[in-house]
Amino acid sequence: MNENGSKRERGTAEAHRPSRSLELQTRWMRPPLERMKKIYDWLQADGFPNCARLAERLEVSRNTIKRDIRFLRDRFQWPIAYEKLRRGYYFTEPVDGFPALPMSEAEMFALLVAHKAIEQYQGTPFLRPLRAAFEKLTARLEGQERCLLSHLDEALSFRPFAPEETDLRIFEAVTQALTERRVLRFHYKKPGTHAAEPRRAHPYFLTCINNAWYLMAHDVDREELRTFALARVSVPVVTDERFERPDSFDPEQRLRTSFGVMSGEADYEVVIEFDAWAADMLLRRHWHASQQVTVVPGGGCHLRLRLSRLEEIERWILSWGIHATVIRPTELAGRIVAVSRELERRYRGF
Repeated sequence: MNENGSKRERGTAEAHRPSRSLELQTRWMRPPLERMKKIYDWLQADGFPNCARLAERLEVSRNTIKRDIRFLRDRFQWPIAYEKLRRGYYFTEPVDGFPALPMSEAEMFALLVAHKAIEQYQGTPFLRPLRAAFEKLTARLEGQERCLLSHLDEALSFRPFAPEETDLRIFEAVTQALTERRVLRFHYKKPGTHAAEPRRAHPYFLTCINNAWYLMAHDVDREELRTFALARVSVPVVTDERFERPDSFDPEQRLRTSFGVMSGEADYEVVIEFDAWAADMLLRRHWHASQQVTVVPGGGCHLRLRLSRLEEIERWILSWGIHATVIRPTELAGRIVAVSRELERRYRGF
C-alpha cells in the first residue's frame, strides 16, 4: 500500500474513533455523587465491597473507586476501613445517612424564594407541612451554605399584595369534602349583599388566584357550575352524601377565557391601547394565555385578549388610569365611560 492509501486509511480510522469530548462524556455518564451514593448503600449493607467489585458494578476503573473512597473519608469524614480477611471495605461505626448535595448560589436563592412564597399559604392546612419540609431541607445544609442562606434572607422579600386571611376550619372542611367527594353545605355571602344564603354544592376544584382561594363547585339547587370565594364561605358542613365529579369537568378550560377567576359563555375580543409610559411595563409581563401585543407608532402598544367576562378586565383597565384606552368591544368601553361619569359626579367640586 502506498503512502497516500495509508493516510486515507488512517483518516478513515480517525473519523470513526470517538472524540476526546465524547470519551469524557461517556466517562461521566454516571455522575460522581450518584456513584458515591451507591457505594454508601453497599457499605451500609455490610457487603464488604472491594475496588474490583465496585469498579465492575459501576462501570468505572479501580483508580476511580479508590479516589471515591478517599473523598468519602476526607470530605464526608466517614469511618471507612479495609478488612483484609474479608477483602472489602466497611464502616467501623454507624453512619447516619448520605449527606445533602452541595448547592450553588442560584439554587440557594431559588430555595429561599420558595420559603418566602410559603407565607401565601397562611391560614391553610398546607402551611405546616410546607414549613416542616423547608426546615428538613435547611437542617442538612453545611455551615457555609447556612451563612449564605442567612445573607440572602436579609436581601430578599416576598410581599404578596393584599393576601387573603382564610379561616383554617373552613379550608379544612372544603378540602375534606373535595377529596372525599362529599356534598358540602355552607352559607355564602355574595358581594354587596347583607345576608349569607344557604348553599348545597358538589366541590370539584380548589384554586388560588391573585392570593385568594376559590372553589369551583356544582350548585345543586341552581343546577349549574359556580365559583365561590372561600373568604365569603361560612358554616361549612361536610355531609355523608357522596357525588361523582363528571369526566367533562376541565378547570383549565374554564379558566382559560377568564382574566382572573370569573368565566362565562360569551366570547369577547378585547383590544386595549396603552401609551408609551404603560407599554414599558406591560411588554415585560405575561397577562393572559391569549394575549397578543402589537407595538404602535409613538412607543405605545395594543393588547388583544379573548375573554368570556368583562368585570375583571374592567377593573384592571381602570387601574391604569389615563394610560389605557379601550378600542373594543363597545360594551367594555361603555362600562368604562359609565364609571368615569360617576367618578366625575362624585368628585365634582374638588
